[in-house]
Amino acid sequence: MTDLPRTPEALAQACADVLFARDQATQALGIHLLDVGPGRARLSMPVRADMLQGHGTCHGGFLFALADSAFAFACNSYDKATVALGCSIDYVAPALQGDRLTASAIELSRKGRTGLYDVRIENQHGELIALFHGKSYQVRGTLLAQETADD
Repeated sequence: MTDLPRTPEALAQACADVLFARDQATQALGIHLLDVGPGRARLSMPVRADMLQGHGTCHGGFLFALADSAFAFACNSYDKATVALGCSIDYVAPALQGDRLTASAIELSRKGRTGLYDVRIENQHGELIALFHGKSYQVRGTLLAQETADD
């Protein structure tokens, strides 16, 4: 196989494909990858009945999981194994059963081994549901190393 250089967009997509295939938690929640690029990702998730808490709205843990997944895809888009160093979320409005949520992650800064990312969760009407802020840390290794070794 010829080892041609990849565009940043193609590299981000290859990393996302590998990460998604390994990410059973994201798949189990019904989360779909809509778009990915260098330092950015967009994912969607339907709010199911089994995601509702006692007040009849989507449990905050599921919102956090959606945002965290978008964060993970954005910060792993450079084929550098990257994990969360810290995260926080602000819940702005409730998400209801049947809503289709979209989490859009964007890189704010990436220097050395750390990066800062914001994730915005909106419902199908474009209404803001939550804001998430994550700090990433680059560890050793890459996402594509195993696939390259298998070629």
